[in-house]
Amino acid sequence: MTIYDELRARGLIAQITDEEEVKELINSGKATFYIGFDPTADSLHVGHFMALCLMKRLQMAGNRPIALVGGGTGMVGDPSGRTDMRSMMTVETIQHNCECFKKQMSKFIDFSEGKALMLNNADWLLKLNYIELLREVGPCFSVNNMLRAECYKQRMEKGLSFLEFNYMIMQSYDFYHMFQTVGCNMQCGGDDQWSNMLGGTELIRRKLGKDAYAMTINLLLTSDGKKMGKTQAGAVWLDPEKTSPYDFYQYWRNISDADVLKCLRMLTFLPLEQIDEMDHWEGAQLNQAKEILAFELTKLVHSEEEAQKAQDAARALFAQGGDKSNMPSTTLTGGDFSDGAIGLLDLMVKCGLTASKSEARRLVQQGGVEINGTKITDATALLPADQFTGEGVMIKKGKKVFHRAVSG
Repeated sequence: MTIYDELRARGLIAQITDEEEVKELINSGKATFYIGFDPTADSLHVGHFMALCLMKRLQMAGNRPIALVGGGTGMVGDPSGRTDMRSMMTVETIQHNCECFKKQMSKFIDFSEGKALMLNNADWLLKLNYIELLREVGPCFSVNNMLRAECYKQRMEKGLSFLEFNYMIMQSYDFYHMFQTVGCNMQCGGDDQWSNMLGGTELIRRKLGKDAYAMTINLLLTSDGKKMGKTQAGAVWLDPEKTSPYDFYQYWRNISDADVLKCLRMLTFLPLEQIDEMDHWEGAQLNQAKEILAFELTKLVHSEEEAQKAQDAARALFAQGGDKSNMPSTTLTGGDFSDGAIGLLDLMVKCGLTASKSEARRLVQQGGVEINGTKITDATALLPADQFTGEGVMIKKGKKVFHRAVSG
């Protein structure tokens, strides 16, 4: 099976220009392609995960990826999928985020010996002269066509700033610049980027008279229609300081039955034949498939050792006397107790399970909190300090979030 056929079989390709040419390009390992990452946080999240996996797959087939960090476009802000304007970031914040990205990307992409590049579009966008840019690329863009683009249409009712309106031109210019300077001949991204990506291929063809290609990958949605990686608590991060390996594992372990095979195909590097055999799995076997998914993805992001620890901790929840040492935990000090006890609401906030005591109170009153297997509905409950010795107190939030609190 060629790499192109595999991408199709895994359900990754959404839209593509010049299919036969792209097929030949990536199958022969001649693609130098880029994917852009806006540095809006100091960590990549699960929403970036599919793009990183695609870059890894294509690199393994001999193609050269370019990880383009949007230090320049990050100062404009991508309106795609937004209902309001992004907050403006400082140059220092953007640079810090870019440095964090490279460290995380190196787990997926081999940057040695020119096998991949990591570039920052601030290096060329911030040097542009506005009038020169208008004269050079302005005639290649039709405002009528831009306004018909999905990324702009959804913002027209609430208001689209001229700042954001320039984003398509900036992204297109990135492709145009890298085509000429580093031989980038293809761009990839999520299918919400299709309009912006077409702008780049059109700019190259009109200005240079040469062929350039674009391919978008399917955005992975959960069965309830939400984008992958979104939870009630926010995003699922790749940084272990933001989302622990255990919580990362649990996110995938608790994915819906309808999504597990789709995620196995799109995100893991398991052979398709092995995944196809799981098509007929039901009941307890589906839980086994979820364990496989969670283990493989945690191993990819955090290491096999961390994946094993997370799996052992997750299994310990359902085994009497199991090892719970690798479960997310919080150590309480003497200052956390008053008169030899801590309030349940204070405990929830201290453990990071809720952002505030009012949120904790609502959760308790709605029956969403268990302590050591017993549901607690009294928001004024106090837990004595001696309960936190030994294995400590096991807190269950909702149906799937577990946390251990121990005394130091």
